Amino acid sequence: MILDALSQFTGASGGVGNNDGATDSPTTGTQTSSNVIDLHMLGIPVLASGQGARDLGIGDDPALKLMVEVITALTGGTSIQVNLQGAPDNGSGAPGAFTTYVSGAVVAEASLIVGSRLLDIDVPRPPPGVPFPRFFQLQYISVGTHGAGKIRGNIVLDRHDQPLQANAVLGGYPAGVLIPN
Repeated sequence: MILDALSQFTGASGGVGNNDGATDSPTTGTQTSSNVIDLHMLGIPVLASGQGARDLGIGDDPALKLMVEVITALTGGTSIQVNLQGAPDNGSGAPGAFTTYVSGAVVAEASLIVGSRLLDIDVPRPPPGVPFPRFFQLQYISVGTHGAGKIRGNIVLDRHDQPLQANAVLGGYPAGVLIPN
């Protein structure tokens, strides 16, 4: 798995509780990722709708994937949900209104351990009637107040799907899974 800074939702300076350049630390309420991914690239003609964005190859095989995972266990809150949002260009090169494309599951605090995947899907198509996005961001909806924890979010070609253990070492099954012999 290769992580590309141009396809990273988390870690922008001055972001959501950011202090390491790679993760976000959402605390309470509704917050957005510290980085908005701009799909515009120089040399791509701008369409009448103001787009001119990279085609992420939705429907291709292999499709690009979202990978939003817990890097440091979240503590102190009740739950968190992660949404992927897209927005068209507002006409001046900035995001217009963001629309939620897909919502992840509401994950209880007890399950927000190292290696937990919060939004692990192929990059989706825009919902019906929504213009092709130029910008993507993550939205975090927290219940309660998270005192600690870090989340990393990227668009990747291939995910490394072997789960991490609580000590961030690659492992097999997460704690609590019993395998009968």
